[in-house]
Amino acid sequence: MMPFIHIGPITFASFGLCVGIAMLISYFVLARDVERRGIQAPPDLLVAVPCIAGLIGAKLYHVFETPKLLLADPKMLISQYGFAWFGGFLGGLLGFIWMARRYRVPLLEMFDAAAPAAALGYGIGRIGCLISGDGDYGIPTSLPWGMSFPHGLVPTTDKVHPTPIYELIVACLIAWILWRIGTVELATRKALRKAKADPAQFRPYGGQPLKSGHVFAMYLLLTGIARFLVEFIRINPRSFFGMTNAQAAALGSIIFGIVLMVYLRREKNAVTTAR
Repeated sequence: MMPFIHIGPITFASFGLCVGIAMLISYFVLARDVERRGIQAPPDLLVAVPCIAGLIGAKLYHVFETPKLLLADPKMLISQYGFAWFGGFLGGLLGFIWMARRYRVPLLEMFDAAAPAAALGYGIGRIGCLISGDGDYGIPTSLPWGMSFPHGLVPTTDKVHPTPIYELIVACLIAWILWRIGTVELATRKALRKAKADPAQFRPYGGQPLKSGHVFAMYLLLTGIARFLVEFIRINPRSFFGMTNAQAAALGSIIFGIVLMVYLRREKNAVTTAR
């Protein structure tokens, strides 16, 4: 493991380096999605603002979910360690809401554009957890790909599940699915504009025409399911009804995603009925 990278007198935290790489790759993905959607907003700010807000949210959520540790060591607030996924999600969400209002972009359209980049960026950032050995690994395992972290920030000599690798693989798959759904959605809009057709007659997925918000709803659902399942083999402590904090947050994401899908479907049905 390599928690720190030393180049002469300069020391880099490997986790921070991976977060920077995740932000860079997310920029290119988001820039392409913004371009194909015709969103008039600078992609660099669309990445920078939510990422900074996400890091702040991840740090605040982490320190305030363990208030006793914060009172014992207030320096946790400025430590380069300790970030919580759900806090990052909320912070990033607020960042995108602000950007949508700032550039007058429909909120659900903004969330749709951000979803693939957010999913992929999260997975790449998890590699920083793996390299630094910061305790985000899983429970002991006898599987041949089990890994030990004797020199990690949270060391263990046991062979454990390398859960960050699992999350990277799933995140890449989710990002691809979201991108493909967005591609179908945009092709649908283009075809309807060209043919001047009734949207109610175009049904590419499950008998339902796609509209803004569908990609974001799928992001909430798929990332929520992925995080909920991986927590069963993580070492995080249980708190809510036998679930970890992250698992409870993931359940909330799943529920919100389903509610948004139902809302979009009912709205579509209401429009079709009105016609």
